[in-house]
Amino acid sequence: MMNIDNIRERLREADYVADDALATALQLALNLGRPLLLEGEAGVGKTEIAKALATVVGTNLIRLQCYEGLDAATAIYEWNYQKQLLYIKASEREESSAKAVEQHIFTDDFLLERPLLQAIRQAESPVLLIDEIDRADEEFEAYLLEILSDFQITVPELGTIEAKSVPHVILTSNGTRELSDALRRRCLYSYVDFPSQERELEIILSRVPAIERDLAEQISHFVLNLRKEDLEKNPGVAETLDWAAALLGLKISSLDGDFETIQSTLICLLKTETDLKSITPDVASRLIGKAA
Repeated sequence: MMNIDNIRERLREADYVADDALATALQLALNLGRPLLLEGEAGVGKTEIAKALATVVGTNLIRLQCYEGLDAATAIYEWNYQKQLLYIKASEREESSAKAVEQHIFTDDFLLERPLLQAIRQAESPVLLIDEIDRADEEFEAYLLEILSDFQITVPELGTIEAKSVPHVILTSNGTRELSDALRRRCLYSYVDFPSQERELEIILSRVPAIERDLAEQISHFVLNLRKEDLEKNPGVAETLDWAAALLGLKISSLDGDFETIQSTLICLLKTETDLKSITPDVASRLIGKAA
């Protein structure tokens, strides 16, 4: 079993900087074999946690992106109807019996595995990322709960398919709707917030290794204060990294340098028209003053 220090260090080697709470949640999820529900605003790095965990465990990452109207055919399995039709036509020429044709077309040869079925049929436990579960409807959530409870899937034509290995399940939610109590009870839980200034500095230094520490510190302070402004969409960690890379590419070594150029690069952080207009040169200058 991994301890907290061990998993934090291995996540660090996978370029993910985790705090104590998250490292503990991941450790318990691995040790107890329980799904882990990660909740937090968009852009805090929830999806990246699953990617880093797959690297740490040394296994495949299988991702199911949820959306409104997601159904079993997309998430679990469906039959390859075109291939079945071709086989039926070919069988007609060979005068095969209808029963023989039916028995053959409902086999693995014609089964299209979608993420949930694919995850339980792996020889070694993969990381199964169920991303933005709050975007799926309650009916799908209930079906998912049944799968997570037994890790088996019933295909009417084939019977019940039991898991060859139990996947490491990570669910993410942006909190756009309330999840059921039943799903929350089934999972361990961790709230993922925007990183502290110190942790965001570590992330920048890790993911943009060519950057100077002084500039990275200024960037982390600027973004921290920017998130305190009244914005429609707070910049996430990915936006911070984009901005750091942009400044590095423009040969900017300090935020108290070329103000007009720095102001123009804020499009890396601000992703709505309202936010771009709200961070006027005066506001940007004030934020730079606090950071530089």
